[in-house]
Amino acid sequence: MALTTTRYKTTTGAGTLAALILVLVFGSPWYGDWVEDNTNASTAGGWFLRLLAWPAWRFDSDERVQDLLSTNLRAILVVILTALFLYALPGSQLARARGTLSQFFAGWSAYIFAGAFASLIAALVHSNPTLLGAFQAAGSGATYGLFVGWIIGVACLGGWRGRAA
Repeated sequence: MALTTTRYKTTTGAGTLAALILVLVFGSPWYGDWVEDNTNASTAGGWFLRLLAWPAWRFDSDERVQDLLSTNLRAILVVILTALFLYALPGSQLARARGTLSQFFAGWSAYIFAGAFASLIAALVHSNPTLLGAFQAAGSGATYGLFVGWIIGVACLGGWRGRAA
């Protein structure tokens, strides 16, 4: 009897799909414009809704081309690095049972690392890059991952880890 794994979600695939949806929906120009017009940054809810828009992507802007490229690169790298870190972090693959907290924390931490490194790399492409600016950007990326990464962690719960040998 041949076993197929097509009906099971993998931890890496589920987390990457959740990251892609977060970036596409909340990083969109439409959501960014809405959140700027309709929220107050001095309230907890407004701060969180604005934080969701952090991996913003744009096609047209008044920014310089290099800054626009850096912003879009950050959004792309968040998704790619999330997949890379989910694949590399062993917690989700070594969990004894599906749905354990190790999968949750692996997904959450992968998004923290992805946000920090994506922002760090994109800051180096930004116009007039500085080391301090890159460190501050990495901090903002890690903050985004810390407060939004739990969504990736929840998406990773119950992911298929492969067969034990």
